[in-house]
Amino acid sequence: MRAMRRIGAPGMAMMLLLLVAAQVAGQRAEKHPKVDENLSRAVHHQLLMLPYYSVFDNLAYTINGSEVTLSGQVVRPSLKEHAQAAVKSIEGVLSVVNTIEVLPKSPADDELRRDVYRAIFEDDALKQYAVEPVPAIHIIVKNGTVTLEGSANSKADKELAETRASSVEGVKTLVNHLVVHEKETAAK
Repeated sequence: MRAMRRIGAPGMAMMLLLLVAAQVAGQRAEKHPKVDENLSRAVHHQLLMLPYYSVFDNLAYTINGSEVTLSGQVVRPSLKEHAQAAVKSIEGVLSVVNTIEVLPKSPADDELRRDVYRAIFEDDALKQYAVEPVPAIHIIVKNGTVTLEGSANSKADKELAETRASSVEGVKTLVNHLVVHEKETAAK
């Protein structure tokens, strides 16, 4: 009790203030990853819900605090604008940097997109990817160069998609950026 008397009321108030500040700072540090995770989920959801987002578009994003940077490639200029507006409407997003590339209009690229789509998604082993509203495998075509973006369930699917796409006449170059997400088995 004597130690408290020496500190006095102003000292006790200062200690209490420091204790509360440390606790609040600790809570903020704990919540920050969760805030980023929730914001990431919201951005991901908004992008997936865009009405004209398709297998021929690729949208990606990064989050730095309250700033979201959009990237990727789209066929329609309106999709670039709608993606920015959708993300900007999310609570917690203060600014959006939009670096999405609008692919040049090209009848030859449009035909190549359709041919690569058929080559990949008409394959018996890969048609499972075509039933989703926005397939996990995205086909980006620019000036005859085909880039596969997204994910596959296995290395075999990734390689098969590459083989099927590269077999299409008119493909100048093929780039395979598919990421393999092995499905977890119950036998683990």
